Amino acid sequence: MQSPDIGAFIKDLRENARISLRQLAEQANISNPYLSQIERGLRKPSAEVLAQLAAALRVSTPVMYLKAGLLGSDHEGHSVPTAIAADPLLTVAQKQSLTQIYETFVRENARTDDPAPDPAPPADSAPKQESAAPVAKKAAAKKSGRKKAQEEQ
Repeated sequence: MQSPDIGAFIKDLRENARISLRQLAEQANISNPYLSQIERGLRKPSAEVLAQLAAALRVSTPVMYLKAGLLGSDHEGHSVPTAIAADPLLTVAQKQSLTQIYETFVRENARTDDPAPDPAPPADSAPKQESAAPVAKKAAAKKSGRKKAQEEQ
């Protein structure tokens, strides 16, 4: 089931990204007339074309599929992108940004094999007091780490 607004959604994303129809067609490796027909609602893009457009527009493929009606709103594993895409209070740019941030966190967690967040300390435990020497040592180490990172860039 295709959503009638997928073309308008793609056009909004393209205009928000400030790229021309021709540029998007080239980046997505589809023809300019075909993209124009999609944006005007005359053609219904395949899942493959939607994935190519999502990559070119830097949005997640599940969000694009959701807007096209290819995914149900209860799709397993994509509840956050689905919620972002469905939120009427967010602009297209905000939805793109939030989705990208979420996907970055998911990839980072997958790389470190630590999908669960760090547990919070018990509410009744008081924070430990550190002496000034270890705190100063940590600050110096942090500063040298930032300096090293800047030098590598």
